[in-house]
Amino acid sequence: MSASLKVFSQGNVRVILPAGDWNLSAVAAIDRELRNLVDPLVKGGNGATGQVRMAMESLGRLDTAGAWLIARTIKELEAANIPVELIDADDEQKALIDLVRNGVACEPSRDREVHAIKRGIEHLGQATVRAIQEGYTLIAFFGAVVWTLFVNFFKPSTWRITAIFHHLEHTGVNAIPIVTLMSFLIGIVLAYQGSSQLTQFGAEIFTVNLLAVSVLRELGILMTAIVVAGRSGSAFAAQIGMMKVNQEIDAMRVIGLDPLDVLVMPRLIALMIALPLLFFLAIVSALVGGALVVVFGLDIPMVQFIRQLQSAVGAEALFVGLVKAPVFAFLIALVGCFEGLQVENNADSVGVQTTKAVVVTIFLVIVVDAIFSILFSVLGI
Repeated sequence: MSASLKVFSQGNVRVILPAGDWNLSAVAAIDRELRNLVDPLVKGGNGATGQVRMAMESLGRLDTAGAWLIARTIKELEAANIPVELIDADDEQKALIDLVRNGVACEPSRDREVHAIKRGIEHLGQATVRAIQEGYTLIAFFGAVVWTLFVNFFKPSTWRITAIFHHLEHTGVNAIPIVTLMSFLIGIVLAYQGSSQLTQFGAEIFTVNLLAVSVLRELGILMTAIVVAGRSGSAFAAQIGMMKVNQEIDAMRVIGLDPLDVLVMPRLIALMIALPLLFFLAIVSALVGGALVVVFGLDIPMVQFIRQLQSAVGAEALFVGLVKAPVFAFLIALVGCFEGLQVENNADSVGVQTTKAVVVTIFLVIVVDAIFSILFSVLGI
């Protein structure tokens, strides 16, 4: 029996008479008819009636889709302060209508659309709240790591020497080729770009000063830290994240092992040893690259290059980079392990947290480097 809808008035009462089978195949046509009826009533455009009565005596079969239409109609009319009376419905129909009624929205979907600017502000606010919460959690994790490092320092028996050397190989030895090549090329670029400008003023010899100061104080340690963050920081997050997904960390806690002792401390100590050594290697590689440009491109003898290098920078320039190295290493290991421990029990979360580990680490490294620059400037170093 095809679905239909009749509407007539009995005095002050508007009667809605559903008829036929109100099921999924008929809801599209019936929905249009209900809209033409309900919208004028809700908006009061036709001298709205004081009451609506839905008589179910002619209704045939009713499924969830048809019950949803009836429930939505009742809610929209009641929201407009129009009383609705449901009569002649059997127990099954009433039960089905009541079942779907609690999940029906009164407002049409088009009235719930949010302006793009408002939605953007909401997203910005939500992202800010999440960032503050994650920052608070990271600070708490930082405190736990520092305390664990302090306690283990006085307990040599707890040092996991094998794990430290294992991570020292992966974070230090295996990173030598990429750090060396990158620093060598940076030295060439700095020397070439600097000489092309200084030659215009007959001051090409000061290319050595530019190269030495840039590499020893800033670019050497900064670029090394960024490479290590992308390489080792992401590896820490991915490794610990997969252990979290496989419930290995839960198993550690069950047998009485602290993940900070087993997973975080060896990686942290290994990276704090490896990064200063990689920084020293990066300095040598960059100076060699710059020396090639100066000697072969500017026809400056190697002896003069070395003398100018000695007069351009002193031990304090190397000290500046070496002070930054363990701090950057601590940040890289801290964030990498923290994001790995934040992984949820699904593979997608591993990728998300690994990406976040790299982004957050590079951001913090640059911020801390800026703080160091201001501090050394104030101290006159």
